[in-house]
Amino acid sequence: MAETRIQDGIAGGLSVMPLPQDFDRWEELLDLILSSFRYMIGVIDPPSSAFRLTPGSLRDKAAGEAVFLALLDGRMAGCVFLAEKKDHFYLGKLAIDPTCQGQGIGRRLIEAAESHARAAGKPVIELQVRVELTGNQATFRRLGFRETDRTAHAGFDRATSITMRKDLRS
Repeated sequence: MAETRIQDGIAGGLSVMPLPQDFDRWEELLDLILSSFRYMIGVIDPPSSAFRLTPGSLRDKAAGEAVFLALLDGRMAGCVFLAEKKDHFYLGKLAIDPTCQGQGIGRRLIEAAESHARAAGKPVIELQVRVELTGNQATFRRLGFRETDRTAHAGFDRATSITMRKDLRS
């Protein structure tokens, strides 16, 4: 996917691009993810798997998944990971720098993920969002995702995650 330059009210524009082959900013990417997920501490149970990531495990994850970065004047403003499944892509670790949230960066990353999925012949993107994160659920609904399932993490007797899917054929 070619780099896209967008304005959407963001000073200096925003570049959304696939993770470069020679990417070496793993600490910075991890910091972005952790700062984006930090608000979940004490809100969701169990804690997010994001807090178990290391620069090395993030590099390993990226080796097996498609990754898109959002750069604002060269600074990482967001990312998203896409794991290929049999009939869809699983969208995970969507992270937006807290100082950049609400400016359309997440939407642009999801659009890049959708383009990637279409190009790969996968008609669906799936994600999971925690039950407690009602604002995130509403955002994903506005972006065309719909709830398809509720699941529980190991050791829980209640639903902890909501599975949402977006059909890219419509």
